[in-house]
Amino acid sequence: MSDLSPLAAALIAAHDTGTRAAPSAAPASAAEAYAVQEEVSRHFGAVGGFKTGLKPGADPIMAPVRADRVLASGAAVKVADKMGIELEVGFEILSPLPLGAAPADLAKHVRPLPVIELVDTRLDGPLAADPLAKLADQQVNYGLVLGTPLENWDGSDFGKLSGMLTVGDTAVLDGETEVPFGSALTTLSALANFIGTHCGGLQPGQIVITGSLTGLPYFPGGNDVRARIDGLGEVAVSLL
Repeated sequence: MSDLSPLAAALIAAHDTGTRAAPSAAPASAAEAYAVQEEVSRHFGAVGGFKTGLKPGADPIMAPVRADRVLASGAAVKVADKMGIELEVGFEILSPLPLGAAPADLAKHVRPLPVIELVDTRLDGPLAADPLAKLADQQVNYGLVLGTPLENWDGSDFGKLSGMLTVGDTAVLDGETEVPFGSALTTLSALANFIGTHCGGLQPGQIVITGSLTGLPYFPGGNDVRARIDGLGEVAVSLL
């Protein structure tokens, strides 16, 4: 790993050992953070998808997800101390996404599914809260848990929704919620137009998640997580 940047080397070691790193410096820009993402992603190989989010007046943020951390509903995941849980609308890419297409025109190239994002940092110390360090650390993604893709989808967008998320005895969501910025297809379109070849670009078979419906609560192991997005489906994972 001698050719790696110090931050990439520290993050790879943290991934490999299940520990956390306390590097001395954060990236100075988003471009530097994305360069670190590329280094870490090359080390772990196949990319299973991307997380993305919109920011007012700015480029979308993005981060690759390790293919070996894309899990089926019902999986069990070991927790070091705590794990962040987010319920999200995801899209499975079925065919290449055309650049510049209107969000509604992407529907023929994807199919939606409910996804639980697992969130955990590889960082310790002051940089654990630094936005650019977090971006370099794959936007603190640990992995994804996938529900069943929706068959016979009519292409309707996802904005205002209802559903539920329970973790152990805690009801995180029970009722109405909304996709960040109001449109899952718009978020997908923004990523498709921005990502280029970053970490290999968007490829058929990958999953894109579009932002949390439930905030970012953290929970220890020993909890079963169950979720539903009404009209889309159910997804579950056990935290060990």
